[in-house]
Amino acid sequence: MLDSPRMTRALLLLTAVGLVGGLALQAAGVSRVADGLWIGISCIALLPLLVDTARQLWHRNAGVDLIAILAMAGALAFGEYLAGAVIALMLSTGAALEQYAAGRAERELSALLKRAPHVAHRMDGDVLTDISVDQVQIGDRLLVKESDSVPVDGRTLEVATLDESALTGESRLVEREIGDAVSSGGVNAGAPFLMQALATAEASTYAGIIRLVESAQERKSPFVRMADRYAALFVPLTLAVAGGAWAYSGDPVRALAVLVVATPCPLLLAAPIAVVSGISRCARRGIIVRDGGALEALAQAQVLFFDKTGTLTMGAPRLSDVAVTGTLDAESVLRLAASLEQVSSHVLAAAVVRTARDRGLTLALPTASAEVAGGGIDGVVEGHRLAVGSMRWVSGQAGGDEAEALRRRLARHGGSSVVVAVDGVLVGALLLDDPIRPDTPRTIRALRRLGMREMVMVTGDREQAATAVGAAIGVDRILAEQSPESKVIAVAAARDAGAITVMVGDGINDAAALASANVGVAMGARGATASSEAADIVIAVDRLDRLEEAVRIAQRTRRIARESVLLGMGLAFVAMGAAAVGLLAPVGGALLQEGIDAAAILWALRALQGLPQRRLRGSVDPAFIRALRLEHRSIEAEVDRLRDAAGQLDQLSGPEASALLADVGHLIEDVLLPHERDDEGRVYPVLSAAMRGDDPLAPLSRTHHELELRTREFAVLQEHVAADGPTPAERADFQRLLYGLHAVLRLHNAQEEELFHELSDS
Repeated sequence: MLDSPRMTRALLLLTAVGLVGGLALQAAGVSRVADGLWIGISCIALLPLLVDTARQLWHRNAGVDLIAILAMAGALAFGEYLAGAVIALMLSTGAALEQYAAGRAERELSALLKRAPHVAHRMDGDVLTDISVDQVQIGDRLLVKESDSVPVDGRTLEVATLDESALTGESRLVEREIGDAVSSGGVNAGAPFLMQALATAEASTYAGIIRLVESAQERKSPFVRMADRYAALFVPLTLAVAGGAWAYSGDPVRALAVLVVATPCPLLLAAPIAVVSGISRCARRGIIVRDGGALEALAQAQVLFFDKTGTLTMGAPRLSDVAVTGTLDAESVLRLAASLEQVSSHVLAAAVVRTARDRGLTLALPTASAEVAGGGIDGVVEGHRLAVGSMRWVSGQAGGDEAEALRRRLARHGGSSVVVAVDGVLVGALLLDDPIRPDTPRTIRALRRLGMREMVMVTGDREQAATAVGAAIGVDRILAEQSPESKVIAVAAARDAGAITVMVGDGINDAAALASANVGVAMGARGATASSEAADIVIAVDRLDRLEEAVRIAQRTRRIARESVLLGMGLAFVAMGAAAVGLLAPVGGALLQEGIDAAAILWALRALQGLPQRRLRGSVDPAFIRALRLEHRSIEAEVDRLRDAAGQLDQLSGPEASALLADVGHLIEDVLLPHERDDEGRVYPVLSAAMRGDDPLAPLSRTHHELELRTREFAVLQEHVAADGPTPAERADFQRLLYGLHAVLRLHNAQEEELFHELSDS
């Protein structure tokens, strides 16, 4: 076969012109010239085939091209010159189809290489200097001009609008605020902006993706070797049928007809074409596959191991509760702590400040602040001395009987926490969680439907925090407090038991486990270079549901590859039988085989097509979905106030308890119920119109009815509370209702978030 696309096109043109020209000459009665033309193009096509087959034989890899050589040689020997010319056209057409498929399949991968940044614009004071990206150092201030690629990983110093489609597969532009992380390879789609380099070019996201792409283009798929094994059976069987036909009929032309119709080049090219097409399809969706072997193994995966933080969860802390131990209420504790945390560099400080601002709290500017590494920060806020940090550090500065009770509360929480003391007295703690990705539960369910036998969460987190996440998302097994070595042992044990294993992670501590699994999948959107280098597949977009999409593409690709091989071989066997009994002449067999080969390859090209998507009846404006998500974020804090109020009832009595219940009543009637009624009257009709079924949101509407019943019960109970406050029995009823309302609302909002995610993805 020919490797050069130009030579392949030239041979295709030559054989086509020669075949048609010979037919015209024969029709004009110049048969000898026509035969000479057909002999010529047969010899031209035969020469590269002989060279290629000799190369295969030298490497002890005799392929099905041997049948094509025998067919063409036989056609020339027995005077079937037209059949030889048809075979020549068939071979050149097959080579052209193969190169078209490979070129089409590699287009998206090659686009990544072409878009690699080469030049960076460095700001040296007020002087702008153009340098090679290899010269960029960590800390450099860089200017990214309009339409330029981000040269290295870093953070923005100005607001930026980026096109990250080459990295993520997402076509819409993304907005980056000041201080946001940006990955190399994104294209500036807005005004020029300044950024600070946080990595060298070699250690940046785009360089890692390019290394994966280059590796993907060089390595061979095990499924292609499976196709070679098909060929090893096909060649002797074909020769046996041809020999039997000759022996039975005494006519060597029948044997030639069998060889002609069995000529399978490029029949068995269908398998590698399908695999490369599948890799291409993955690349278009922000999924970089290292080689076809990884794609095939993913298609047959049985056991999936997931890291927790950053993979199943968002990897960023979020305030979930405020535990109050003193006289200050939860809002005051949060406001004071966030005021001091404004000047802290700790990773949890940003989450605390962001939550306080989201809740509309006014923050004061602290003075005389000092931060202790590994401990916390203290300073003066509004005339009060504050200490905010770890339990050990803050309790060492503040005494009180509340310390032990708070310590037990934090132990039950299991997640991160920030303890707050005011003027030497513990007043509470801010409890933070790593929220589950909105697409995680749906992805787990989808993977189970795709045939995954077991899904295991492996994490270094403590048992309590790990169990809470694992139970919420529905994994089969939870392995907590795992070191990197323990993760490797767990993955290796499943692999050694005969299961095809997949490990999904995003951090440096996952790299060894990724390398140990049959297929390592790295969540590489945040530039986790070590895990990406150890992985077989890198998901370049920060979405876990792309894993489910990768599995579906892999399974579909493997099915199409197998179908293509079996389709071509099955049709060839039928045609061989017809030729063996004299129903097909060599020329007719050559034309038929041309159609068989083309059908098999075109069938394989189906792997380039997108996956069948969930069909909707209509569409939903993405801006509408984004607005709904913003509403949900604004209502989260209000929902958590129900749980906070239930906890505070144990500490209040008399008029104070009545005042708290009155505030909760206003919250329910003025905020929460109007929000749910707006969903029912305005939002659900829009979403239902886009979905199939008569009433697709009936379960969510049923939840609204449940909320109405519980809030009515709360109002009735509140009417009967005496002026001196609720009795102990009434307090218990209020707590039951508030905790129930909180749980139902949190579940309901999570269901709506999952629906929003699905609709926006569709």
